[in-house]
Amino acid sequence: MFHHETVDAERFEQVIVQAIRQILERPDPERFLHWARSNIPGILGLSDDFLSDFEAHRLATLLGTVIWNATPQQGNGFRPLPIDPPDAEAACPCGSGLRYQDCCGNLGDMPILSTDLIWEILLDEISERSLREALSLNAIPGPLLAKIADRWLDEDRPGRAVALLEPLFSGSLADLGAAYEPALDILCDAYDRLDHWRKKLHFLDRVCAEGSRSLQAAAWQRRSTIHIDEGDFAQAQSAFTSALRCDPDNPSTALLEITLLAAQHNDRLARERARFWLHRFRRQGYRDESFMDFLERAVADPQEAMVNSHADALDPQLVDWHDWVGVVLGRPLPDYGLASARIESPGRDSTQMELFVAIEDDSSDADEPDASRTPAPDPTTVVPGLAVELRPSAALRRMEAMWRALYPGSKPLSTHLSLVEGADVWGEPGWLDYVLAHPEVTDSLDVLDDLATALYEHPESALPWVAHALMRPLLDRAWAILEQLLPPEDPRILPWSAPVNRPALRLLFRRYLSQVQEGEPKAAAFTLETLLRLNPQDNHGVRAELMNHYLRDGEDEQALILARRFPGDLLADLAYGEVLALYRLGREERARFVLNTAVRRLPRIPYYLTRKRIKQPRLNPLGITPGGDDQAWLYREAMRDVWEAEPGILAWLKRFSA
Repeated sequence: MFHHETVDAERFEQVIVQAIRQILERPDPERFLHWARSNIPGILGLSDDFLSDFEAHRLATLLGTVIWNATPQQGNGFRPLPIDPPDAEAACPCGSGLRYQDCCGNLGDMPILSTDLIWEILLDEISERSLREALSLNAIPGPLLAKIADRWLDEDRPGRAVALLEPLFSGSLADLGAAYEPALDILCDAYDRLDHWRKKLHFLDRVCAEGSRSLQAAAWQRRSTIHIDEGDFAQAQSAFTSALRCDPDNPSTALLEITLLAAQHNDRLARERARFWLHRFRRQGYRDESFMDFLERAVADPQEAMVNSHADALDPQLVDWHDWVGVVLGRPLPDYGLASARIESPGRDSTQMELFVAIEDDSSDADEPDASRTPAPDPTTVVPGLAVELRPSAALRRMEAMWRALYPGSKPLSTHLSLVEGADVWGEPGWLDYVLAHPEVTDSLDVLDDLATALYEHPESALPWVAHALMRPLLDRAWAILEQLLPPEDPRILPWSAPVNRPALRLLFRRYLSQVQEGEPKAAAFTLETLLRLNPQDNHGVRAELMNHYLRDGEDEQALILARRFPGDLLADLAYGEVLALYRLGREERARFVLNTAVRRLPRIPYYLTRKRIKQPRLNPLGITPGGDDQAWLYREAMRDVWEAEPGILAWLKRFSA
């Protein structure tokens, strides 16, 4: 009757919206039908369908009647007030001049338009006063309360949203179907705004236990997301499996799986699963839905797909940053110079200092005593002529001077990665406008260091896909600059004690952390080796992480070479890592000798390694105590599984360390 094939959905919705506005303005059926005959044909473009005026008016009258009959009327307690059909002998209201029984009354049953559909549009049109009246009459369909609550959340009124939605879930949850999923999500969002996390978890537990299968799936999805945010991927996987069991064809569950895999940087499997879900949903008839676009993007690049899918929820500044990163990636690498490092230190001749890599001179950072500082190896290693400083070009130096005047942050203290407590570079984001307009800032290692620090400080930077898409390109660019300047065969080094070198070394350390987070252990180890090659005094303590990597990878000879570079080290990883490597190589006599030395220096390690269960000691938030229980506990947490995997070694360790 309505020639649906000739009326697109957008025009049909426009008819309903304009019709509702007419009814709200003047709820008179005769006046409204006159409006319908005069305006609906033009809105729908019925003249394009080669309909006569008579046919167009007839169709408009019927459609107007259907809309009127479905529209809740405020004067009728927000219930519809249908138009009574005319008498059979009366003139047809469509204006044909025929009797009703010979015209529109001869068309059979009138089609019915859902009142819920009208309410969904009506909620955007009625006044706040009318909305309150409709709520007091319980006239609004339950699932649509989520739309009102969402609006209140946008207006920062989470308490009102909670008060509106909680009664929906106070009765039997088994009776609430998929239409109530938005209400569940928005109620959880409101709980988050109010910091009612216990209440939220109790609510989700109840839904998981008592809800309909569709609601259970939504609750398990929510719980999985919570665990992803906490970094507890085992629990996230368990919750995802429960969601999948409850509703195996739910597109939201498919998106959750890609999110879970991307958060763990398991991009290969994420691509495979995206292909699987695409094929499955296409067979079910899905084509142009937004989640299909996401899955197609995830097949190409899961991390990029995650950034794009969260763009609406992300800080707009990060979205701008993301677009900017795509521009700067293609920039050619800048030219840097190198000059002999001249490091001044009280009590030493400056010429002599050119021959040393001096770890103890951190005076330019004016650090306070720091209990967490890595124990330093012997600082008197002679490296004649090899210690150099980075020298940016004159153009880069001018740009860096302008940057220093714009950027409100300072450098992190010493080897720290974050700014001093209370510093807020995002509170004065004018510097970001400069960055977005000047991609050449990424030619400067000093500015790249500041940008990485600023991003690290952003509240949303912990999201794995944000770190991948925004931080990683900066770190990879710094790596490319340094690799071009000081390739592996170049013997020159960049001592940390030269302040100008610190941004580059800090960027390398950040790159290592990024690679670990993204599940790239071999690449991370190579970054550590490079950082240790460029800064042999190892102010960041990367020798410990590198030692553990070698041992986990079975590279025992490499572990011994590393241990010999730092004799007498007070890091448990070096001292006891050498013991483990020697034992695995069958050199037990040498292992016993090294163990004796290690036990004298760090006596608590064997006690913590050899016990199946042991209580965690109190940890010092300011750092570790060499030889203390805290150091022993942390080493156990990091490496006991590797020791335990070597047959007989824990019994041997217990016997010879007693």
